[in-house]
Amino acid sequence: MSNQFKTILLKAKLNFAILAAILVIAVLGKFTNPELTNGIFVTADQLVSDLYLVFIAITLGAFIPNFKLVVFGAIAAFIGAVVLIQMGIFTYLTTEYLFAVLIVVLGFASIANLYRHYRENGL
Repeated sequence: MSNQFKTILLKAKLNFAILAAILVIAVLGKFTNPELTNGIFVTADQLVSDLYLVFIAITLGAFIPNFKLVVFGAIAAFIGAVVLIQMGIFTYLTTEYLFAVLIVVLGFASIANLYRHYRENGL
């Protein structure tokens, strides 16, 4: 294995962890609550066609040097919005919809950040 590839793997651990977590959520969800999981991933699939969300996610992943800030910020925004849903302030949103948005944002941001590591190391 080349040094450049090892460097990318070491720098992009968080990217792979996020992508693996999305895969684990999909697999475990199919066994525990397939209807809910299917609904969330269908919504996520529809959100991908909303290009502004994809462009924002790619921009976050590609241009913010500290990717941990992107991840923790997205998760914090998700938690904050869920709290507001539970308080009755965001009555027009559902937790499932927000989770689909989180999956899309973190997935595309992770891939963009992974590509940035790839370009930086000249592979």
